[in-house]
Amino acid sequence: MSAFPQQLKLLDDGRLWIEWSDGAQLVYPVRMLRDQSPDALTMEKARLEAEKPANVLPILRPEELAPLRITGMNPIGRYAYQIKFSDGHDSGIYTYEYLYALGTPA
Repeated sequence: MSAFPQQLKLLDDGRLWIEWSDGAQLVYPVRMLRDQSPDALTMEKARLEAEKPANVLPILRPEELAPLRITGMNPIGRYAYQIKFSDGHDSGIYTYEYLYALGTPA
């Protein structure tokens, strides 16, 4: 894949909008980006949650109860972004290829 982001903005409804170099305009719900974070901790947490019995409820931290927002995006070289979330999560590195695959048409 050779497309790269040309424009990024946060929409009024909180979603991330990216215009890609191939002309695609894709949107990303913040919760989906957070849940699909490509870091080891998030992937392990998802695996453990899938193994829990259905009647076991998770314990949430206060920051996990507040509406989730993107608080920053830092470019990583010319291939990825580090996305910072309002719940304190910032360890996922989203490659351009991965971001493109997660998006839905605007």
